Amino acid sequence: MTNPKENIPGAPSVQTPKLEEPTEPRKPVPPKPDQHGPELVSPTGTPTGEPEGSRAQAGDYLTTAQGGRLADTNHSLKAGRRGPTLLQDHHLREKITHFDHERIPERVVHARGAGAHGVFESYGTGTGLSKAGFLAAGVETPVFVRFSTVVGSRGSADAVRDTRGFAVKFYTDEGTFDLVGNNIPVFFIQDAIKFPDVVHAAKPHPDREIPQAQSAHDTFWDFVSLHTEAQAHTIWFMADRGIPRSFRMMEGFGVHTFRLINEEGKSTLVKFHWKPAQGVHSLVWEEAQIVNGMDPDFHRRDLADAIESGNYPSWELGVQVFPDTDDEMFEGIDLLDPTKFVPEELAPVQMLGRMTLNANPKNYFAEVEQVAFHPGHLVPGIDVTNDPLLQGRLFSYLDTQISRLGGPNFGQLPINRPHAPVNDMLRDGMHQSADYIGVAPYKPNSLDGGCPFHAGADAGAFIDFPQPVESAAKVRANPASFSDHYSQATLFYRSLSATEQAHVVEAYTFELGKCYEQVIRERQLAALANIDAGLCSEVATGLGLSAPEPEQEPTSEATSPAVSQIGGTWPVAGRVIGIVTDAGSDPQRVLEARDAIAAAGMLALLVAPVGGTLQGTSEPVQRTYASARSVEFDALLLATSAGAGSETGQHIPIDERVKVMVAEAFRHAKAIGGWGSTQDVLKAAGVDVDAEGIVQGNPDEVVPALATLLERHRIWQRFATQA
Repeated sequence: MTNPKENIPGAPSVQTPKLEEPTEPRKPVPPKPDQHGPELVSPTGTPTGEPEGSRAQAGDYLTTAQGGRLADTNHSLKAGRRGPTLLQDHHLREKITHFDHERIPERVVHARGAGAHGVFESYGTGTGLSKAGFLAAGVETPVFVRFSTVVGSRGSADAVRDTRGFAVKFYTDEGTFDLVGNNIPVFFIQDAIKFPDVVHAAKPHPDREIPQAQSAHDTFWDFVSLHTEAQAHTIWFMADRGIPRSFRMMEGFGVHTFRLINEEGKSTLVKFHWKPAQGVHSLVWEEAQIVNGMDPDFHRRDLADAIESGNYPSWELGVQVFPDTDDEMFEGIDLLDPTKFVPEELAPVQMLGRMTLNANPKNYFAEVEQVAFHPGHLVPGIDVTNDPLLQGRLFSYLDTQISRLGGPNFGQLPINRPHAPVNDMLRDGMHQSADYIGVAPYKPNSLDGGCPFHAGADAGAFIDFPQPVESAAKVRANPASFSDHYSQATLFYRSLSATEQAHVVEAYTFELGKCYEQVIRERQLAALANIDAGLCSEVATGLGLSAPEPEQEPTSEATSPAVSQIGGTWPVAGRVIGIVTDAGSDPQRVLEARDAIAAAGMLALLVAPVGGTLQGTSEPVQRTYASARSVEFDALLLATSAGAGSETGQHIPIDERVKVMVAEAFRHAKAIGGWGSTQDVLKAAGVDVDAEGIVQGNPDEVVPALATLLERHRIWQRFATQA
C-alpha cells in the first residue's frame, strides 16, 4: 500500500490545503471520486448528453447569482467607514435574502436522513411474476436510496431507538418506481387516518419540545397502551432493530402487500424485502448512548465512509409470494393488515436482484433533502392493494411534497427527474423549468395533431388491475381479522434468542421508567401480559410493580427464527478495526497488521496517544486517545507496549483512556486481539485474558482470527444471558 492515507475515508476535499490562504484564481475544486450527482436528464426525462459536472458552478472568480464578478464579499457598502449601511448594496441584499431562504420545511417524519446513489441489477427471476421492465434478466437500473430516522428532527442524533426509513427510487425506462419502506416489516397502525395520532404521540411534548428523537415519554406510551394495534410494531423497535449498527446492516421491508402483474395479466400478491449482504446487526444500548455523545452523525458518516473507501454496501431485493385469493389471507394472516408480517418459514423470500450503493451525493440539500418519494410512483407490472394504510399514503406523500418543495413541479428537481420521456400536459406552477411546446395541453385536441396520444398495454401503458369491488355499504370500520393485536408480538418475542429477549426487557424497562404517570406503566404492563407472561414479569420487576394477569392467553407457540439477528455468519468486508498503538509500538508489526486488515477487505484506523504520524514512520494517525471510543470499531487490535515496558526498556504507563476503550469493547462483546503488552492492558482494564473472543499472537495470526470472529458480529457468549 503506497499511500494508506488515500484509503482512509473522510477527507473533506480532493486536495490537501496549504497553510496559507490561497490567493491565485483557479477553477472550482472537483467533487471527490466517490461522489456523483443525479443523472443528467432534462426536466422531461430526456438524456442531455452533457458531461458530468456541467451543472456545477464554474469560473475562477466570485460572482453574483447573475454572474457579475465581485471585488469584495467581506464588507457591506457603508456611508463612510463608520457610517450606516446603504440600502443600495445589491450584493448584500442578494446574499442575505438568499441565506434567509436557504431552508425548506423539514419532513414532519423522516426528517433526519442520509442518501446514496447506486445501481440495481435484476436476476430475471421475477419475470414470471411481473412485467416490470427493470425486473428482466440483466437489466441495470440507477437508484437513489434515502435512509432515515422517523421521530427526530433534522438536528437529532443518529443512534436513537427508533424505526428507520428505507426508501429506494428506481429510475426505470418505464418511469420512476418508488419503494418506500422501513427497517421493520410491520407498522404502528392499520388505517392511515391514525397516522397524525401516532406521530403526534411520538413527537416531543408540545409544551416543552422534549424529549427529542425518543419514544421514552408519557404521550407515546399513553397512545400505544390504549391503541393496542401498535403493540406489534413497538416490540420490534424495543428489540435490537431499534438501534442499528449501520444503515449498511439494516434489513428493509415494503411493509404493505403489493400486487405484481405478469405479461398474461395474472395477479400475485407480494411483500418486498431488502436483505443486506453483511447481515442485520445492531448497537447495544450503552454503545448507542456513547455514540450519540461522541458522534451524533455516526450512521451518516459510516455510510459515506464505506462508499468512499470502496466497501460498497449491497442488498438483495426479494419478495414473499402469495396467491391472490378473494379473501386476501395467507395461513390465517390478513395480507391487508400492515401490523402483520408473514414468517419467512411460511413464505420464503424469493430473490429478484441486487442493489449496490456506489456513490455519495455531491450536495446533501440538492439530493438527500430534496428527493421526493411517493408510493404512487408505480410502473407497469406493479400495483397497490386495498391496505387502508397504503391507500392513505397514496394521498399523503403527494400532498407533503407540494408543501415541502414549493409546488407541484417537484418532479423536475434533478434528483427527482424520471429517466423516461415525459409528456404530461401539466403546465405552469411554481418552479416550472421544462420547455413545453404546442398550444393544446388538453385532450382531445387537433391543434397539436392529437399529441400526446394514449398508450395501450402493447405500448407499455400502466393499466390498473381490474380487481372486483364487492357490493357493500360505506362504513368506518375494520374487518374482523384486524382485531388480533397480540399474537404477532408474541410470535416475534418468542422467536428471539435469550440475549435479544433480555435486550427487549431492558428497553421496555428503560422506556416505561421514563414515564411520569404510573397508570401508563400499569396499562402497558397489561398489554405485555397479553404478549408473554415472562416478558411482563421481568419488566414489572424492573419497574418495581406487580405483573398483572393477562386478559387473553397467547394461543400459539409458533416461532420464526428468521426474525432473530443472532446465529448466522456474514461477510466481513467493510468492518472497521481500531489498531491501538503507543510510544513503544513496533511500527513494522503495526503496518503489517494494517495491510493484512486491508487485504481482507476491512478498514484499519490507527489510534495513537496524539495526532500526527505513527511513531518512527511517516504514516498518518487517524484517531487519538482523545478522539477515539470503542463504539466506532467492530474490533480492537492492541499493538501496545504500555505496562510491560517497550523493547528499549522504557516503561510506559497504560493510559486511562485505553483502559476505557478496551473495557467498553469487551463489555459490548467485541473481538479483541493483540501482541506485546496486550495481557497487561487487558488486566488493567479488568478484562479476563482467557475470555471468549480474545486472541493473541503475531499479526499474521491475529488478523485472520479477528476476521473469523467478526463473521458473527459479536462474541455473544460474553453476555450474562446466552444467545
